[in-house]
Amino acid sequence: MNKNYTSIAHFEQQVQLKDFRPRSRYVYVRALRELAEHFECDPAQLTEDQVRQYFLFLREQKEYQGSAMTLARVALRCFFREVSKTGQDWTVFEDLRIARPEPLPLVLSQEEVARVLGVVRQPRFRVCLRLIYHCGLRVGEAVSLAPQDIHGRENPPRLHIKDGKGGKDRYVPIAAGMVEELRQWWKGHRNRRWLFPSIGAPGTHEPLCQAQRCMAVGSVQEAFALARQQSGIHPKATVHTLRHCYATHLLEAGVNLRQLRDYLGHRSLDTTLIYTHLTQLSEARTQATLQALYQGLNR
Repeated sequence: MNKNYTSIAHFEQQVQLKDFRPRSRYVYVRALRELAEHFECDPAQLTEDQVRQYFLFLREQKEYQGSAMTLARVALRCFFREVSKTGQDWTVFEDLRIARPEPLPLVLSQEEVARVLGVVRQPRFRVCLRLIYHCGLRVGEAVSLAPQDIHGRENPPRLHIKDGKGGKDRYVPIAAGMVEELRQWWKGHRNRRWLFPSIGAPGTHEPLCQAQRCMAVGSVQEAFALARQQSGIHPKATVHTLRHCYATHLLEAGVNLRQLRDYLGHRSLDTTLIYTHLTQLSEARTQATLQALYQGLNR
C-alpha cells in the first residue's frame, strides 16, 4: 500500500528541480516508492545495509539486470545523497556492479532497405519511413516534425530535429531529392502544424489539413512490420533498424565518425563507435591499407 512519506514528496520536488524529462521523473519516484513498499517504512530511515540487501533482492529475486538495475541505483543514489543526506559516505552505490550485455544491432544491406521500403504502399507511411532511413531519425522524431523544420532552401539543405532524446536539438543533412519528396507529400494535405498529421479515429472525417495531432508512432511501426513480412527481410528488423542502417551505411561511405555522432544526436562518441563493428567494408579497407603500407616499405 502506498503511503505519503514526507521524504518521497521531497524527492519528487528534487527531480522537478533537476528538470528531468517526464518519463525520467516518473521512474525515479517509482523506484523510491518500491523501496519504501519493500521495507514498509519511510525510505529516509533505512540504513546502508538495508539498501544493500534491497539491491540483492532486486538481482536475485526480481532478476533485475542491465538498465533496470542501473535505474534503481541512480534513483536511490540521488535520493540518499541529495535528499535524505544519509548516504553521503555510503559505498553501496559504487560497490554495485552491473554487467551490461551489448549485442550488436541488426543492420540490413542497402538492397534489403530498398526492398522493405519498396513494398510500403500508403504514401504517409512510405514517405515517413524513407525519411527515417534517409536522416537516421528515431520514429518519434519523424512523426513530430513540422513543415517549418525542413530547411530545404539552405545550402546544403538541413532538417531541424527539435526536442530529441535528452531534450536536445540538432540538424541533420538531407538530400535535395528528399526535400522535394517531402514537399510534394506536404502539398497533398497542407497541414500547418504537422508534416505527418494523423488521419483521425476510425469513422471520423477530419481533413488532414485540420488534424490536431501527428501520426501515431504505433501506426508507423505496424506499417513497417507488415512490410517486413511481405518483403521477407530479417524477422527481427524494426523501424529503429533503419536508424542503425543509416549510421552503418554512412560509415561505409566514409562519413566522419564525429559528424555521424552529431547527426544521430549521441551524447558520447562511445555510443557511435558501435557502428564501426558493423561496417562490412571496414575489415577490407584495413587489409587494403595494410597491404599498401607494406608495399611502401619495399620500395
